[in-house]
Amino acid sequence: MHHLLLSLATTPSPLPTPALRDGMSEDQITPGLWGFIMTAFFVLATTLLIVDMVRRIRRVRYRAQVEEERMAAAAADTDAEDAAGSAQDYGQTFGQAEPSRHESNGDAGRTQA
Repeated sequence: MHHLLLSLATTPSPLPTPALRDGMSEDQITPGLWGFIMTAFFVLATTLLIVDMVRRIRRVRYRAQVEEERMAAAAADTDAEDAAGSAQDYGQTFGQAEPSRHESNGDAGRTQA
């Protein structure tokens, strides 16, 4: 097996013939107008697909960022409500309950003489 690989690696490949077949010119080897049109079509289609993909990725990222900010704001509101509720519970536990609206405006119900 080793000898076979060595012989394949050292055997020169045949060189291509530099001349064209009879009846052909170098102008006939080019892809022509249809080749150019197809290549331009594929380049244009690929460009449009890439632009659309980038736009969709930006939209998804923006939506995720907005959702993340909304969740953070909701969490901050919840934390603030919890902190206010725990402070109120703390005051009620130690006899420092906040007066109600009716108790704090006790002077408003009196008539002045």
